[in-house]
Amino acid sequence: MKQTLRYLDIFERNVTFLAFGVLVFVMFSDVAFREITGTGLHWSRQVGVYANLFVVMFGLGVASSEAAHLRPKFADNWLPKSFDPILYRIQEGLMFIFCFAFAVIAFQVVAETFRDDVQSMVLRIAVWPFQMIIPTAFLLTSIRHLIYTIKPDLRPEEGARLGRE
Repeated sequence: MKQTLRYLDIFERNVTFLAFGVLVFVMFSDVAFREITGTGLHWSRQVGVYANLFVVMFGLGVASSEAAHLRPKFADNWLPKSFDPILYRIQEGLMFIFCFAFAVIAFQVVAETFRDDVQSMVLRIAVWPFQMIIPTAFLLTSIRHLIYTIKPDLRPEEGARLGRE
């Protein structure tokens, strides 16, 4: 399981980094062309949106692997510290269910887009391969949280996450 988390982390970080690089390159190129020629690259916004989709969706997994994702903390001290082991499993289990459910719903949306053959008007290509990033990212994040549910000791910085060092 530890090896799975490691490969997952490497994959998500690399995809996020490359997508961010594409985003920066495309936006910089658009601005440069706009300054030099007076017109930008007509496709740059659409490519930028797709690159940003990769950054955001795979960044979810990166944040999750670092325990940096947003979560409500108002109830962290309501129960005694002795309940932490079971609360960790419940928390990770709920996150697994949430991400898995979103992966299923997103996949259904992608399937509908595929069936309807929706095309990007600007790039004139099918939209569904880019949409497929959403269920993929949620599925990978759900796998991570399922592993954390099964083996809570693999979670990043357990004590520091809840402010109970």
